[in-house]
Amino acid sequence: MDVSDAVRRRASIRAFTDEPVTDEQLRDLLELAARAPSGGNVQPWRIYVVNGDSMTRLRAELAERPIEPAEYEIYPPSLWEPYRTNRFALGEAMYATIGIERDDKAGRLAQFAKNDDFFGAPAGLFCFIDRRMGPPQWSDLGMFLQTFMLLAVEAGLDTCPQEYWTVRHGLVQEFVGAPADEMLFCGMAVGHADHEAPINALVSARMPLDEWATFV
Repeated sequence: MDVSDAVRRRASIRAFTDEPVTDEQLRDLLELAARAPSGGNVQPWRIYVVNGDSMTRLRAELAERPIEPAEYEIYPPSLWEPYRTNRFALGEAMYATIGIERDDKAGRLAQFAKNDDFFGAPAGLFCFIDRRMGPPQWSDLGMFLQTFMLLAVEAGLDTCPQEYWTVRHGLVQEFVGAPADEMLFCGMAVGHADHEAPINALVSARMPLDEWATFV
């Protein structure tokens, strides 16, 4: 597989099988993903892995605790065009794959709640960052996470990055033992896609190049 194939095949999977992922597989992927660039080679990512018994224990705790106020805003208030339409279109397309209508609030909430289960994935990771870091280091997290996801595709695995976990930040911080000076950015489900699940047929659209790139 070349990089282009991995980029095309990577997708945010929202239904996984229970086929296990080993700690050794995750360790190998994380070590190689750490070759991702970061400004000044700061390497600001701090990763906590849940798998096997720790995943079972985490799921049990999540079932007993309500969600929390988000520690950061996932989207800017009053999202503007074309970003608002991009987000809206993705949501509508995703819910359409599983037959949930726009006015079916219960159905949408039930699907949203599957984040707590990592969409059925057997393994997951949480990405933290030192609270003193700034926007450039946050962008470094994105480069690390994208590198990990592409390597996962090459290894025959699937992923779903989840900013959802900001509404679980206190529980996660306590569970993984992250110090108070680290802030949770996101989680990521890791496993094998259930190719029979309709929701995994979703292919998100991309804006035409000329709408966002300028050749000067």
